[in-house]
Amino acid sequence: MTADEGRAAAEDIQPVRPGHGTVRPAGPAGTGHGGGSRPHAVVVGGGLAGVTTALQLAEAGVRVTLLEGRPRLGGLAFSFQRGELSVDNGQHVYLRCCTAYRWFLDRIGGAHLAPVQPRLDVPVLDVAHPRGPRLGRLRRTALPVPLHLAHSLATYPHLSLAERAGVARAALALKKLDPADPALDGIDFATWLGRHGQSARAVEALWDLVGVATLNATAPYASMGLAAMVFKTGLLSEPGAADIGWAHVPLGELHDTLAGKALDSLGVRTALRTKAERISRTDDGRWAVQVPGETLEADAVVLAVPQRETRELLPDGALDDPDRLLDIGTAPILNLHVVYDRKVLRRPFFTALGSPVQWVFDRTESSGMTGPGQYLAVSQSAAHDDIDEPVAALRERYLPELERLLPAARGAGVRDFFVTRERTATFAPTPGVGRLRPGARTHAPGLHLAGAWTATGWPATMEGAVRSGFSAAAAALFALGRHYDHPLQEAA
Repeated sequence: MTADEGRAAAEDIQPVRPGHGTVRPAGPAGTGHGGGSRPHAVVVGGGLAGVTTALQLAEAGVRVTLLEGRPRLGGLAFSFQRGELSVDNGQHVYLRCCTAYRWFLDRIGGAHLAPVQPRLDVPVLDVAHPRGPRLGRLRRTALPVPLHLAHSLATYPHLSLAERAGVARAALALKKLDPADPALDGIDFATWLGRHGQSARAVEALWDLVGVATLNATAPYASMGLAAMVFKTGLLSEPGAADIGWAHVPLGELHDTLAGKALDSLGVRTALRTKAERISRTDDGRWAVQVPGETLEADAVVLAVPQRETRELLPDGALDDPDRLLDIGTAPILNLHVVYDRKVLRRPFFTALGSPVQWVFDRTESSGMTGPGQYLAVSQSAAHDDIDEPVAALRERYLPELERLLPAARGAGVRDFFVTRERTATFAPTPGVGRLRPGARTHAPGLHLAGAWTATGWPATMEGAVRSGFSAAAAALFALGRHYDHPLQEAA
């Protein structure tokens, strides 16, 4: 359920930009220092990282041109139209502890459209229990950490009493860790859990339940450093840190329409369907960004595109070993979209055990669907086994599973079933990835990097993407001799 800057693919659908008129096409060539004493920055990439960077630079008085190769903003968190439905390419959520993404929502005027639940409450349905399906809940109270989860853990029906006690001991050990410790990045999460007495069932029913959705990897393939960051920040920092938020409108309304309006209000020149082809130094030490039909001159350039695209654009000497960017792997996310002819799910979402189904969300209202029926989105992270399966095979596998989980779906008519695939949805959070992730600064003066795959300390999330935009803007403004006030100064 995560998002990063990357390329998207959906089957039998064409992405469209839901908000028209909020982004201007590329203008005439030769946009250098012509705005008087104001420096000019070119941001390459219109995902959350690039939009954040552009907002921050423009608010600091820099003249900004934002280039995006797609016909819309938003990166991998976007919407498209399919018949009457406004469909998100995948289910994206965030947590209350995601202070940077919450800032982003506030800044574009969209916080009320993506609210956070009052208190963490995750229904967990196990359909493989020997005595029949069992529903458990991961809920918090208002008590201080770690007591806020004590009652939920004590009554969690998917673990034995001994396993619950073992989880509590492991959580206390995890709370003492420093996620930034390089030694943690070198081991996998499963090894650490095994050393701390976690059974296979505890890993399945709790640690991977959370970790797969936030890291896009199961415990054996996840860096312990990133896992520690997720669990320590989300579950062991503040009582409400893990409360879940999600968009109640199409993501395009937030990340494209409202983001475009925010950029326009600051005078950012946004050029869609405009891909940077080459970046080079000019004779006077500035930058030349070549796009189809013109060359943009700039005092600063921020590359806010995926790691492979960044490697293609980097000039010689910008990084010590630029090929290390190619060692940062990727991980897929698969989303299954099912439209039933009747209501089959009463809750806004749930997650499953004993089934290949991971998380299921009700997207009926947010999609604009009218009339009877219900639209569900099934989000499958770390979907290596299914990502290339034909739609017919996925339908044959997952519709019966949904009937196992949702008795009301048995006998219900399926009005539509389609699939969206993100083969490179996130960077792979494998052990050792931390040493590969570069910071915002490069060796080339005035050239900076952004993207959830850079060294944010976070996994590949919308939060990480926005934080990378903060870092890139700070580095660019410092190089330009301008002051920067971090939006999260108290939390930074």
